Amino acid sequence: MNTALFSAYTLGRTQLSNRIVMAPVTRNRSPGNVPGQPVARCYAQRAEPGLIVTGGTSPSRNGLGYARIPGLFNDAHVKGWRVVTDEVHAASGRIFVQLMHIGRASATANLPPGARVVAPFAVALSQPVWVDGPGNQPASLPVTMTEADIEAAIEEHAQSAELAMQADFDGVELHGASGYLVDQFLNTASNVRTDRWGGSAENRARFAVEVARRCAARVGGDRVGIRVSPYGVFNDMKPDAEMDALYAHLAKELSALGLAYVHVVDHSSIGAPEAKPAIKEVLRSTLQVTLILSGGSDNARAEADLQAGRADLVAFGRPFISNPQLPTLLRQDRPLAPPDFATFYAPGEKGYTGYPVDG
Repeated sequence: MNTALFSAYTLGRTQLSNRIVMAPVTRNRSPGNVPGQPVARCYAQRAEPGLIVTGGTSPSRNGLGYARIPGLFNDAHVKGWRVVTDEVHAASGRIFVQLMHIGRASATANLPPGARVVAPFAVALSQPVWVDGPGNQPASLPVTMTEADIEAAIEEHAQSAELAMQADFDGVELHGASGYLVDQFLNTASNVRTDRWGGSAENRARFAVEVARRCAARVGGDRVGIRVSPYGVFNDMKPDAEMDALYAHLAKELSALGLAYVHVVDHSSIGAPEAKPAIKEVLRSTLQVTLILSGGSDNARAEADLQAGRADLVAFGRPFISNPQLPTLLRQDRPLAPPDFATFYAPGEKGYTGYPVDG
């Protein structure tokens, strides 16, 4: 019996009905970068977990580097997201928006006029980026961010967090993982700066800390979480000798801000290097906030992690794609439907809202 997994939990000012989190599964279903009714329907169908975290949502025109990802930096975005949050709340769900500035993992063709591909340093991503029409294209060479660019990006995150409150989200998650802008500052593969934003672990952590600090000041730390991926290699990220020290320092700084949570993702279940147990232990022992573990969990592992105190909440990603009522299936120990990998990022509703929903 999953006594811990299905127990209630208080996350900041948000009451969760269980300890299951729907991880931020980016699905590229917002043409024109504005979420529509299909997005609302998708999340309303998946309102059973204690918390939903949306797929990556850009806080900036410069961060819209993927095809069809939503934004949250103007009135149209707020109106679109308000439809989503209304439907989720009507289904008794709780939902945070994930703010994801893509940084260098971008193609200029996916950006609106006047936007730029920016990064800590002008180091191009080696992997191609999908552009609707021509298909995979070389990632664009980013512009090295100036002090003014860095300040602008920090402020864009804070303004987006404020707009999230206008859209009636329960909170925001900062995407500090998977090789996107915040992670690009953390990682020496993309950050070779020699000023106060690069070099030492403390300097490389500065951008993440300042984004979190500014957002917490605007909307309350108990409405702000951050996702991190120590030892992750997605988007050309690479571990270095200071990785453990970096995350120990980051955990200490984030704890002082009184954030709602830190969300640690481990993609080793799909072939990435493992987020070492020692790193998770350091984060657990240092953080004075809620800890979410994500990556490859099943019923038994999630319950074991909660019972052992290794996590407070457990996130599931891909299983939610094809199992809208995943918590019910886990509670009843029923088999899970496999997802259709071919439609993960495709336009339209196939493979998005069409999976069976009981009732």
